[in-house]
Amino acid sequence: MPARKAPSARGVFIAGTDTSVGKTLIACAMLRGLSAIGLRVSGMKPVAAGARRVRGAWYNDDVAQLRAAGNVDSPSQWVNPYCFAPAIAPHIAAKEAGQVIGLARVAGKYACLARCADVVVVEGAGGLLVPLGSRHVVADIPLRLGLPVVLVVGMRLGCLNHALLSAEALRSRGLVFAGWVANEIDPGMSRREQNLDALRKRLGAPLLGRVRHARKPHPESAARALDINRLNALI
Repeated sequence: MPARKAPSARGVFIAGTDTSVGKTLIACAMLRGLSAIGLRVSGMKPVAAGARRVRGAWYNDDVAQLRAAGNVDSPSQWVNPYCFAPAIAPHIAAKEAGQVIGLARVAGKYACLARCADVVVVEGAGGLLVPLGSRHVVADIPLRLGLPVVLVVGMRLGCLNHALLSAEALRSRGLVFAGWVANEIDPGMSRREQNLDALRKRLGAPLLGRVRHARKPHPESAARALDINRLNALI
């Protein structure tokens, strides 16, 4: 656990039940929706793994999408303090790069963004318990920043266990579970409605939106599926 917590700023942390469940899509949808109601918004991806060199700088697609979805122009180093080339677990990527992922650096860049925006939408990496190094996991980021958590549930076989374990993990750390989004990533999921009903009854947090499957998902269409006013009130 972090030794101390940064002063709370208006924002929200987007966690996922697993990797590839649509965290970036939902984070970008929230940025679009909050922008549409007149707020200055910025995305942040503290740790990104999976990048390539473009004109001498690292390029990560998730980071690029977050920057495009916000309406505050900020340096890429604020939006993404840690970027690694291989698309592997962050602690392994950091070790191979000879770096240590530090929460103080993340908090510092977040504070820079918070001075420029009304709301900062911070996207995690993988799930809540993905290691960042020998001492910290992804869940320590919202704890350090004092942010409520919105959980993106990838609706596919196994989502019940993943979602309930994630909810237990964040609550056990004293994090605020602000709500969850059902992202229908598997169009052929069997008994989808029954699974949704089970999650509504058991997660103990408001469902902020149900994003239907799309072959080419877009943040603006996903934003229309979210209850942006309720999200704004919760954070």
